[in-house]
Amino acid sequence: MSPSAGVTRNTLRQQIADALRDEVLAGRLPPGREFTVKQIAEQYGVSATPVREALFDLSAQGLLASDQHRGFQVREFTVADYRAMAEARALVVEGLFRDPAERVAVRPEGLASIRRRAAEAVRAAKGGDLDVLIGYDLRFWRELGQFVLNPYIADFLTRLRVQAWVFAVHRLRRDGMDENVLWFGHEELVEAIARGDHEQVHAEMRSYYGHALAWADRLEAREVEGNAEGNAEGNAGVRAHGPSGPGSAMPPVPPESPGHCA
Repeated sequence: MSPSAGVTRNTLRQQIADALRDEVLAGRLPPGREFTVKQIAEQYGVSATPVREALFDLSAQGLLASDQHRGFQVREFTVADYRAMAEARALVVEGLFRDPAERVAVRPEGLASIRRRAAEAVRAAKGGDLDVLIGYDLRFWRELGQFVLNPYIADFLTRLRVQAWVFAVHRLRRDGMDENVLWFGHEELVEAIARGDHEQVHAEMRSYYGHALAWADRLEAREVEGNAEGNAEGNAGVRAHGPSGPGSAMPPVPPESPGHCA
């Protein structure tokens, strides 16, 4: 393979990975959605090789799950997953600012761009524009991550943020967005970093992660309540119609029935 062919394939691989990531973050590829290398290659009109590589890249980032026989599917993150993401990021950031002189190098020339990202993210959040919010929020955290001296930590934090949005996007489209769900502290965090106020940075980050964990608590409570209501309805049905079994007039519910629970 010539060097130019390798560059072309790698560029195409990255373009496909970026396009699919955008589709997932926009909610157009919902959790559990299955697809094959062939389907994606036909959709983009390219060969299978860069598509396969792009899908494996997204799998390595935790956005897709792969199965040898069924192809790929968008990963379904649970509330427990989201809670673990928030806790992991909180622990890492807490460690970074425990001794920031050794782990973080704030470059004043980079703050102007981050301030713009922060302002746009807050504006989109308050305006309810989820697509714009996700884009600016990810750029905001990615650019902040460039101040982290350890590139592996910066990459880890970026990946967790993307995964958190994959978890959140469908729930936000379903339930709507308000101050109880979204965090609006981007600008306060930037100014604390610009001042070198480590105490305030810690306070803003605690607010950020506390906000995420409070939302996880509410989602978890809603799931428990939904399961309880489902069980109650099921028990009511049994009391009304009697149990299914030998001599019962009610036949078993077939798997295809809309009311069947796997």
